[in-house]
Order: sequence, then C-alpha cells, then structure tokens
Amino acid sequence: MVALKLTRIGNSKGLVLPKEQLDRMNLDIGDTVYLTQSPGGARLTPYQPEFEAQMEAARRIMKKRRNALRELAK
Repeated sequence: MVALKLTRIGNSKGLVLPKEQLDRMNLDIGDTVYLTQSPGGARLTPYQPEFEAQMEAARRIMKKRRNALRELAK
C-alpha cells in the first residue's frame, strides 16, 4: 500500500504519485488513469486501450438494443 496526501495544485487539489509507483504502472506525464469505486474503497488503474475498445463496442450494442435490454431488465 502507498500512502498519498492531497496537495494544492493551483486552485485545485491533487495527488502526487511516487516515481516507483508510476514506473510499476508504466505511467508517464499525459497518460490517462481511471479511478473507480470498488467494494473495498477506490481503485486507480492505468488506461487500457483494449478495455476501452470493448466498452465502446458494448455502448454501441446497448444503444442499438436499448428496447430489448429494457424488457430484460423488467
């Protein structure tokens, strides 16, 4: 576990990740990371193009089959 502190960055607040953690996650300046809620708290993950492509395909299907999905949800 890595402890992080909130820091003032201009008019905002932010987290600074240690270099070792950035290296472990293969992250560099300008990379995208995702913060998601999980049962144990929050999860920070690096951008994954394969996952984004899968999500885009799922969004297209959900839009196209919206009515069928509504009926299944009932």
